[in-house]
Amino acid sequence: MTEVQTTQTKRPKFRSAIALIAAISVVTASGCSLLPKEDEEEVLPTITQPTISKKPEYTAKTETLETKVRGSGKLMSEKEETLFVAGDESDTQTSRVKDVYVKSGDTVTAGQLLVELDVSEVERDLRRKELEFRKQELTMIENLRKANELAPEKLEELKIDFELERTKLVELREQIANAKITAPFDGTVVKVHIEKGDSVKAYDEAVTVADLSMLTVAADITQDDLKKVAPGMEVIVDINSAGSHKGKVRRLPTKEKTQSGNGGYYGGYPNNRDGNGQQEQESVEQYLVVDLEAMPENLARGTPLSVQIIVDRKENVVTIPPSALRTYGGRNYVQVIDEKGAKREIDVEVGMQTPTQVEIVKGLSAGQKVVGR
Repeated sequence: MTEVQTTQTKRPKFRSAIALIAAISVVTASGCSLLPKEDEEEVLPTITQPTISKKPEYTAKTETLETKVRGSGKLMSEKEETLFVAGDESDTQTSRVKDVYVKSGDTVTAGQLLVELDVSEVERDLRRKELEFRKQELTMIENLRKANELAPEKLEELKIDFELERTKLVELREQIANAKITAPFDGTVVKVHIEKGDSVKAYDEAVTVADLSMLTVAADITQDDLKKVAPGMEVIVDINSAGSHKGKVRRLPTKEKTQSGNGGYYGGYPNNRDGNGQQEQESVEQYLVVDLEAMPENLARGTPLSVQIIVDRKENVVTIPPSALRTYGGRNYVQVIDEKGAKREIDVEVGMQTPTQVEIVKGLSAGQKVVGR
């Protein structure tokens, strides 16, 4: 009985010991979480050292160097005329357009009637003058029969009056003839400047006719550049919608452009009024003319274009960019880089220059490296 009690007495003590050990284990295991959390170490970005700006380097090359002058222009016909209403410079009288028989794009032949003015009143005046002149002829014949009875001065006066009346008839006939404007050659109507019923006066433009089988490149360049150009020089022509084409200068302008001037032909007669305030007709003679190696097909008169004329060319020359050439106090030099990367200055002699190339005549060889600015 005593042993049983002893065993029961020991069991509660054993259980207390186990509970104590378990509690110590829990405290030990969770001890880290009870301590304050340490800050994580900050990750610093890598600092890149700034690079010092490096000047550009170029290699001297052997190239073909070309000097060009540039201009713009258009396709024009070498045979083209603008026809005008005939008349005297001081004539302010207007006429009515009776009819226009053509339109732009029409093909015409030499002598074909294009425009007719209403000269019915002039025609009536002519018929009346012709009848009067017939009477004057009879009177003149009678005067000549009795010439011995007249004083020489009186007879001469009668002759002059008779010739003046004849001149009036000639002028009226010319006025009627000039009322019909005809084509000066076979070609195409490229522009009609007037319409039926319009009121026009002398020197008004009527119709422009051109031979479209004779299209050519007409270019306009500055007077300074024109001094550098000569017939036979090579030309690169860029035509809108037709690409780039090679050609040669055929001739320089043979007629100066003026602020005024639309010369040409008045009713089929040459305009001799240059310098008298009349606008001069635009013509191919006012432009530099270029012959293409092959004229593209299906091009229209007036198509815009640009030209590059090669006025000088040198082959197999040493060149560098303009930015590699240095000038100081009249001295031309370059900075050369040797195989070890060291830089040194070298004086050079300069030849041709273009916007993108400089010829080095002396002091530098192809393959050497130079420093730009």
